[in-house]
Amino acid sequence: MKSITINGSQRESVGKKATKALRNAGQVPCVLYGGDNPVHFSAPELAFSKLVYTPNAHTVVIELENGDTYNAILQDIQFHPVTDNILHIDFYQLFDNKEVTMEIPVQFTGNSRGVRNGGVLRKNKRSLRVKALPGNLPDYIEADITDLKIGNKLYITALDSEDFKFMHPDNTVVCQVRRSRASMAVADDDEDEDEDVPATETDDVAAVKE
Repeated sequence: MKSITINGSQRESVGKKATKALRNAGQVPCVLYGGDNPVHFSAPELAFSKLVYTPNAHTVVIELENGDTYNAILQDIQFHPVTDNILHIDFYQLFDNKEVTMEIPVQFTGNSRGVRNGGVLRKNKRSLRVKALPGNLPDYIEADITDLKIGNKLYITALDSEDFKFMHPDNTVVCQVRRSRASMAVADDDEDEDEDVPATETDDVAAVKE
């Protein structure tokens, strides 16, 4: 997984007055958890743009002025309700031998048969929560929709997860191809086929099972 470096300064005072002064100076108060003790630091708001305003997942290298360096992931972020300025960020420290949980974006690939026949692709999950060692965290999770017909659902069990564990139930629907008004006027040439793609099922079959 790609990493972004944040250069910051350790905070000597963590009171409300000191925090307000930091924000007025264009700095974002931050806390790093997961180690022996929390680490309080601050960094310019612009330093977080590539980390916060992106759909991609990244790990973070926090480099402080005193020479301390930490590997981490973004855990929580607070925005001002009016200005959308970043008010506070929590990070979680990474260790090579300790699993961590993180939201990873889903990348949809392929040209669905159902969509070609007039169906509409509904993306139920644009990101998935996974648990893995830091070295096994993927940049994205690939979801191949090529074999999805109208009425098919792609379940999380169809996705490759050899190096990490999904923190979702097996019946989690990642995406599905739904029938549109346009497709109702045209017969789907896949509907006569009895075979189905792995870890998918049609809405009709699912209704019977329920």
